[in-house]
Amino acid sequence: MAASATAGVFFANNRSISFRKAESSKRLLQPFKAEAVSDIGFVTSQLGGIKISYDMSSQLPKSISTSSAPALQPIVARRICPFTGKKSNRANKISFSAHKTKKLQFVNLQYKRVWWEAGKRFLKLRLSTKALKTIEKNGIDAVAKKAGMDLRKL
Repeated sequence: MAASATAGVFFANNRSISFRKAESSKRLLQPFKAEAVSDIGFVTSQLGGIKISYDMSSQLPKSISTSSAPALQPIVARRICPFTGKKSNRANKISFSAHKTKKLQFVNLQYKRVWWEAGKRFLKLRLSTKALKTIEKNGIDAVAKKAGMDLRKL
């Protein structure tokens, strides 16, 4: 009795592997053939009569649904004085050869604890030095009222 070569086919679906006997031994005589990943992500190869196939589409990420809410932006302290409205000025930096380069001249903002007499507490504010002089002259209530600020929310 002649010994027959058995070839099998491996199928891998969702982490379970099964083995099926090949229909004929003619597959053993076929030349080596390897296929790359197709558009749907299915990898197949034929090595020495054994066909190994694995569905990679189960490994691909599912479609990500986007919510209608916009992405949150990081909170960054702006370089604007809330009392006077002063903000950065665009200016030219002029070199010795009179070459002009754009630059920003920032406001002189300082963190300062200011006593609020009506609220009987300190307020920690980030304000310009010009606003500090104005607060010392007119009082914090008058300056905040003119700027349209509510000091109770600070």
